[in-house]
Amino acid sequence: MSGAEEYLKKLELSNIFRQHIIRNIVDTLQLPSGSKGLDAGCGTGFYTLMLAEAAGVCGHVTGLDIEEKFLAKGRSLASKSGLTERVSFMKGDIRKLPFEENLFDWAFSMDLVGYPKIDPVLLLKELARTVKPGGTIYILNWSSQMLLPGYPFLEARLNATSLGIAPFDAKMKPELHSMRAREWFKQAGLNNTKAQTFVGDINPPLSQEMRKALAALFEMRWGKDNPELLEEEQLEYQRLCRDDSPDCILNMPGYYGFFTYSLFRGRVM
Repeated sequence: MSGAEEYLKKLELSNIFRQHIIRNIVDTLQLPSGSKGLDAGCGTGFYTLMLAEAAGVCGHVTGLDIEEKFLAKGRSLASKSGLTERVSFMKGDIRKLPFEENLFDWAFSMDLVGYPKIDPVLLLKELARTVKPGGTIYILNWSSQMLLPGYPFLEARLNATSLGIAPFDAKMKPELHSMRAREWFKQAGLNNTKAQTFVGDINPPLSQEMRKALAALFEMRWGKDNPELLEEEQLEYQRLCRDDSPDCILNMPGYYGFFTYSLFRGRVM
């Protein structure tokens, strides 16, 4: 399995626990009925379809991604959902969007701006270029999690590793941390900036699909074998977070965890 295919599989698994919170967030956007929007870095297109539904039967959403395998998945999902007339998928680079100025009513980007080693202000300016004056840009990023109840020290250690703080890293300037995004919006020339955080709850009973999704989340967030842990911490991590372990934390009676997404928005002048 290629790296892209493995990542695609993990993305699809993650929809199992993410879709409820993302739907709630999309509802709060109150996208204008019949509006024309851009989903920049759309991945598999799962949430592009959600945005299209929110934009109404006369609306249209363009999903853009650099990975053709993801776009093919998005087109397949659109066909199965009966939304082919309301969405389209294009290959393109977020650093130089293949669109003319003032084309969209709004632009949305999830888990992208602030992730690659590209100046987020420049990315926001490029998004703003394609959005009509008065339109809105939305940036949605994973912002935190608490997934190992009863093991706060281990979870704190995992969160303090390079994988745990990613996409931020120890060499980056503090102002490039994703929670500083309101300032990015201002520097990009947008106004009326707002920020809001949403919580996704994880409650039992956990289906087999949910268990697989959460085990994949542990690996995506902290790695399969995190080299920055001490040996005893590594053993504890594997004992608690591997789904095939008899001591997997997901077997714990009354397991509860949560994760958060933070939404930043700004208006194009």
